[in-house]
Amino acid sequence: MVCHAAWHDASNRGNNLPGIMENSLNHELIEMLFDAATIRRWNDQINPMDFTELDKQAHKMMIAYILAKTENDVTPGSINWLALIEGGFFEMLHRIVLTDIKPPVFHRMMAEKGRELNEYVLKHFAPLTVHIAGGFQERMRRYFTEPEFSRNERRVLKAAHFLATQWEFNILYKLCPFINGIERIRQEIQDQIEDHYDLLGVQKLALGRKTAAFVDLCGQLRFQKRWSQSPRIPATSVLGHMLVVAMLSYLALREAGVSETRLVNGYLCGLFHDLPEVLTRDITSPVKVAVEGLDQIIKEYEKKQMEDRVMPLLPSQWYREIRYYTEDEFTNRAAVNGEIITGLTFDELGQRYDAPQFHPVDGTIIRCCDHLAAFIEAALSIRHGITSKHLLEGVERLWNLYRNRTEGPIDFSKVFRSFHPSTASELE
Repeated sequence: MVCHAAWHDASNRGNNLPGIMENSLNHELIEMLFDAATIRRWNDQINPMDFTELDKQAHKMMIAYILAKTENDVTPGSINWLALIEGGFFEMLHRIVLTDIKPPVFHRMMAEKGRELNEYVLKHFAPLTVHIAGGFQERMRRYFTEPEFSRNERRVLKAAHFLATQWEFNILYKLCPFINGIERIRQEIQDQIEDHYDLLGVQKLALGRKTAAFVDLCGQLRFQKRWSQSPRIPATSVLGHMLVVAMLSYLALREAGVSETRLVNGYLCGLFHDLPEVLTRDITSPVKVAVEGLDQIIKEYEKKQMEDRVMPLLPSQWYREIRYYTEDEFTNRAAVNGEIITGLTFDELGQRYDAPQFHPVDGTIIRCCDHLAAFIEAALSIRHGITSKHLLEGVERLWNLYRNRTEGPIDFSKVFRSFHPSTASELE
């Protein structure tokens, strides 16, 4: 597969943009996440749609969740969730820089020059990750220089990588099984997946039954485009948006200095927050608030459809967790003796419920990151010269919400300002 990355040197990014922050929510790093939406996969094959690296990475992390949950069910504590999340983050950054390389060539290069290539990636991201709190940069260095670092998590991510690749390939294969060399590609992918059959989750997905149907359902979110009423560059899907929100939530919560439990829950809630949209499609915010009570009707419909169509595809012991991530997803909450307590402040979460047994979730920060992702989606397109009244109205609406917004210790107004398509003087 040959991929094309619309990628520019990071040192040239963000010039003349106000409010660029030297902290975990680094403007240049965040913008690079959106580069993954411009990286086309399989563009040396006949394909019915644009497969992007952002969608692939999002699907991969959902599959990794399934594999990790299955491993933890068998051997509790065998997976470090924070290591899994960060490993996915590291691998995506690595892919953004090196993804132009065709896989056989890439694997040969990594086999012979892997250390040098990894050092190149680390050097490239050093100025962009140095301010991420909590030792992120050091763990990224260890991930690419110490083969035994996060060994279990690395194996789960590798299996998820090939399963997500196989999901894409199956679509291409049905379209053009006659193309020269395609059988070899199919066999190589199958061989890589077979090498991970020691993971019970891989075995379950290979059966092609209900858990595989859940993976298919998540994959359908690739086909639902954000801002569908407007042309936009880069175009992003609901699935890709979910990963961006998860990663922004991780960065924001790192900056807020929260516990590992809140980091993991924040990421996973961000990753699954729009899962119900596979049943309803993407209903825009202006429509939801246009009629009083409409948002509640949509929520009730989503909840019923999730119970009827999504939950039966998962092990019953996972139901409560998936509900927790997808219902009331933007409220600060904790679980106490089976009862969910909502409406908590940032400080209350930290002072009273910051322990694994309470499952604390910083829903309001996740909501800010959801809005930030939407703001960047519109602002980047406007900057590229592709605009519409919908994008302009969206930028204006979100800017008015966040021009003076602080959530917990995070001043979101600075982050929004750094992405606004206007100049700082025009905003005041």
